[in-house]
Amino acid sequence: MHALFPAWLLFVALTLLFWGITGVTQKLSTDEISSELSFLWFAIAMVAITVVIIVAQPVHWHVQIWIFWMAAAGGTLNGLGALTSFAAFEKGGKASVVIPLIALYPLLTVLFAVVFLHESLTRLQMFGIALAVVAAILLSQEPAKGPAEAGLLEGSVAFPAEE
Repeated sequence: MHALFPAWLLFVALTLLFWGITGVTQKLSTDEISSELSFLWFAIAMVAITVVIIVAQPVHWHVQIWIFWMAAAGGTLNGLGALTSFAAFEKGGKASVVIPLIALYPLLTVLFAVVFLHESLTRLQMFGIALAVVAAILLSQEPAKGPAEAGLLEGSVAFPAEE
């Protein structure tokens, strides 16, 4: 690809597109089925993609054991993150709130990279992190419910439902 548009940037754009749509599909599915069943179908789709990769791309199985375990740990953590995101949707979380909050996960990656990989951040990068936190907070704000939205009419009294 052209130097102004490196090849990796295309994959970033595709990831953005795929994950942007995913938040909506996860919310729609967990509105109708359990988070566990939704995750099961998610996992089956991942197996199907894996089979396509194995068939279409030569796979080099000879890797050092620690690389295998790092990849397996990454996959496990990714799966647990997906499962808990499905649960957040199933428990009533709105896609417009859940996804921006979940999208803060790179901040943990940055923290771990600084602590464990001894990477460093510039002041500008730290400012970017602060902006990301502020953006997530602002995106997750829900408007206050008025009486009509809360199911109450002006001057009425709410009584608990009879069992």
